[in-house]
Amino acid sequence: MRRYLLKRLVTTILVLLLSMVFLALLVHIVPGDAARTLLGPRATPELIAKVRSEMDLDKPPMVQVGLFIWKILHGSFGTDVFTGRPISMLIGSALPHTIILAFSSLGLAVLLGIPLGVFSATHPDSWLDRILALFSISFITIPSYVGGLFLLLIFAVQLRVMPAIGVGDPSNIPDYIKHLILPAVALAITWVGYLARLVRASMLEVLNENYIRAALAAGIPLRKVVYKYALKNALIPTVAVLGVGLGNLMGGAVFVEIIFSRAGMGTLIYNAIQSRNYPIVRAGVLVVACLFIAANLLADLAYTYLDPRIQLDKMQG
Repeated sequence: MRRYLLKRLVTTILVLLLSMVFLALLVHIVPGDAARTLLGPRATPELIAKVRSEMDLDKPPMVQVGLFIWKILHGSFGTDVFTGRPISMLIGSALPHTIILAFSSLGLAVLLGIPLGVFSATHPDSWLDRILALFSISFITIPSYVGGLFLLLIFAVQLRVMPAIGVGDPSNIPDYIKHLILPAVALAITWVGYLARLVRASMLEVLNENYIRAALAAGIPLRKVVYKYALKNALIPTVAVLGVGLGNLMGGAVFVEIIFSRAGMGTLIYNAIQSRNYPIVRAGVLVVACLFIAANLLADLAYTYLDPRIQLDKMQG
């Protein structure tokens, strides 16, 4: 097990380093001079030269890569060219809102998707199962930004029962939650349908196992067999995709935060792209990438813990 953990950590570090190299070279991938594009056509040559120096663009590409990685390892993302504020401060104020949105959406998807999947598996081919299948497939096909627009139009514009934009007052918990509901639902819709179908398929497979049939033949109540014995094994594939799901939710939060004007990482990165503020774009994308990698690592470790057979295979391999 230690060997497997070490192998996963080394892989994670390599992926992070490759991400840093790519982001450091981002300004060279996009056509045009980054400093001139950032400042606009009216900028003086002196100001352009100053910004190029601040962004290390006056140095060779490999030196830029080394300096970028060196600063990141020392906890520095640089300074915003426009405001002069540390980029870490901007990220620190935006990141909590995105994390709360992503975890709220994931929690909502789990709370709704897993029970729906279990119910469908325990009532296969019934009319309720078919209705749930129709809704689940419909949810899977709805992109988060489309769901967000519909929710915004219905509940904020037409019915006026929910706030349309903003994150609310963080010091006022009820107000903050009220502003969180529509974005969280919009982001969770797709994963509710996906988890429901995944859990249903896994449960049907597990319920056909011999040990489940033996438990039922022994007179153990169906509810106890389903929730105590079958569900744990059926959730193993679900746990495997939750890490990917959290990463996708972080990415989907970009569009949802723009639609609802939430002051999160999505809005920060989007505004930085609009203004060609490459230092903020690089730092924001790197933070989201780190969260995605960490979520996948935790999901993989949880998957290994839940299934002893995988644990044994990895220790032997």
